[in-house]
Amino acid sequence: MSELVVDAPIVAVVVYPDRARITRRGRISAPAGDQTVYVESLPLALQEDSVRVSGRGPATVLGVDVAMRHHPQAPDETVAELTRQRVEAQAEVDELTDADEVQVQLDKFLAQLGRRAGGTFARTLAAGEASLDLGEFTESLAGRLSAVRAKRRGLAKQRDEAEERLAAADRRLAAIAAQRSPDRRSAAVGLALESEAEVEIELSYVVPGAGWTSSYDVRLTGDQLTLSWYGLITQHTGEDWPECDLTLSTARPMVTAKVPELDPWYLDRYHPPVPVAPAGAPLSRDVARPASFGAQSLESVAAPPFADLVATVEQGITAATYSPPRPVAVPADGASHRTTIASVDLDTELDYITAPVRSADVHLRATVVNSSTHTLPAGRAAVFHEADFVGSAALPMWAPGEDVELALGLDDRIRVERELVRRTAGKATLGSTRRREVEYETKIENHTPRQARITVLDQVPVPRDHEITVRPITAVPEPAETTDLGVLTWKLELAAGAEIAIKLAFRVDTGKSVELTGWRE
Repeated sequence: MSELVVDAPIVAVVVYPDRARITRRGRISAPAGDQTVYVESLPLALQEDSVRVSGRGPATVLGVDVAMRHHPQAPDETVAELTRQRVEAQAEVDELTDADEVQVQLDKFLAQLGRRAGGTFARTLAAGEASLDLGEFTESLAGRLSAVRAKRRGLAKQRDEAEERLAAADRRLAAIAAQRSPDRRSAAVGLALESEAEVEIELSYVVPGAGWTSSYDVRLTGDQLTLSWYGLITQHTGEDWPECDLTLSTARPMVTAKVPELDPWYLDRYHPPVPVAPAGAPLSRDVARPASFGAQSLESVAAPPFADLVATVEQGITAATYSPPRPVAVPADGASHRTTIASVDLDTELDYITAPVRSADVHLRATVVNSSTHTLPAGRAAVFHEADFVGSAALPMWAPGEDVELALGLDDRIRVERELVRRTAGKATLGSTRRREVEYETKIENHTPRQARITVLDQVPVPRDHEITVRPITAVPEPAETTDLGVLTWKLELAAGAEIAIKLAFRVDTGKSVELTGWRE
């Protein structure tokens, strides 16, 4: 059985939230008989039980094995090029260091020559035998010293630049450390051919160390809210992904798929533990056994052609796949590479909400219904009001038809002021109770150019002792909601330029021997 090596570059990648499935494809002319065709330079971390092979042509697949191939240097072109650049930069640094050392020695020699020549000239002049021009010599010596030191400055600059290139190559190599190992895995595909023919081999496998997450831009323009959905792809699998058929899948493949089952839930009479002697035998320990992992094949979903500037989508039974609108190359550097998935206009209702018992801030809030067909994964969202960035929000998993509340920043045109307008406190007498009464007034003013729906939250204390009683006295206007936890909610419609006041009063009675905690005004 002869050995053949097929050039099978990456042609497709399906990225799952926590892994990826890679597809390689290549053509090779194989002679008749049983042949072993090698697909080489596969990542070390691939899951062996996920390797699948298919193809086209008059051949029968006899089997596929995964083996280790040892290379003298990294076969990956990116790593090999970085390694070459690093070697060149290191050699340049060494050469410049040597050249600078030569200039240092020349500098020392010229300085020593000047000192010796100075003594000689002094003695010659004293003897009245000067035959050399002192000015010409000193000028020549100064010129040589200036040239040496200028060259040293130039060498230092060149060495700094070479050291920066060396450091950059080191950083990139460290970022893709998984690629620095020259060893790679290889898939050995056994084929049987009745006659010489050209065959196409397609190999797929799953690798960890890759995934994608969602991020969003939420932009409010007038009353229209637009959500832009992006996929952030990261991978450090040990091989770069070129521009190819890239698909993002929301599926979450499990290593072992098992339907959950419930064990019986027993109730029994409590039995006190039996005392044991201090010098009893040592307790045995149960050693946890590693779980066995079953093999599972991850099947690809053919993506329709690209359309416009958003990803095309195909909905499955439990997941969806998205194909970006343009090819995306994802190097194995661990950095995030963003691609647009969708941009949708969503139905929204705007209102304001404030809790003046905590803060005078008034928040613009949007209640947004997911009117799209997408189930949006959880992710961070950058929130914009017109062109202004107002903050970030964490979006939960968002199904079609479900509504979510988004905070769209503060609006200073709605003014809120809460003030304590009355406070009384009575002393306890024999057989009586202590009594506190307070009254608050909250003023809300609408300085926006249109009518505003405003939700105001306030609260009364909740007693946790039978000798503490809280009794509401006044709540004007009547709150729309009151909870058992003492939270009162007003829902107001306030015209442009209008204002309204909310009055809330309550009293607290305590037993004469009760030391009250948690009180605030």
